[in-house]
Amino acid sequence: MSSRKRRSTDAELNITSFMNLMVILIPFLLLNAVFTQVAVLQVSLPKDGGGAAGNEPKKPLVLEVMVYGDRFVVADRQTGPLKIIPKAAEGHDFKALNDYLREVKTQHPTVNEATILLEQETSYDNLIHTMDAVRIIQSEVNGKPTKYALFPEVGIGDAPTDPNKGGA
Repeated sequence: MSSRKRRSTDAELNITSFMNLMVILIPFLLLNAVFTQVAVLQVSLPKDGGGAAGNEPKKPLVLEVMVYGDRFVVADRQTGPLKIIPKAAEGHDFKALNDYLREVKTQHPTVNEATILLEQETSYDNLIHTMDAVRIIQSEVNGKPTKYALFPEVGIGDAPTDPNKGGA
């Protein structure tokens, strides 16, 4: 009797459906992992201009791009505003900002840092487009679109209150 019970309790393990799941799940997870790495941008907080900076040599340019509702203000933290780029009919003029920053880069080729200062109401889309305009130059070389670094080290902070707005 005991030999019959042993034979009837031995069952085969069917893992076919589990293997099918793994065959589909592993490539899916690997593809998603690659896309998440590409989407990461390194950003830092703006560096404090004060403190014990007496021994440090003065930097040639401390670039700030302030994003307001109706314009961009490109400024040097040490000297003040360099250029005001008004908003175009279709929105912020990212092309004009990028073109002006190219000129600034030719005058200061060793500077790689820029700080983007935003108003509280600035949309995420405007932030990303502004970061792209500050970080890279897009041009064509032999008919192929090419990207070059402009100011790749980007910091993000809050813009000072808009002096053109009344009351605040």
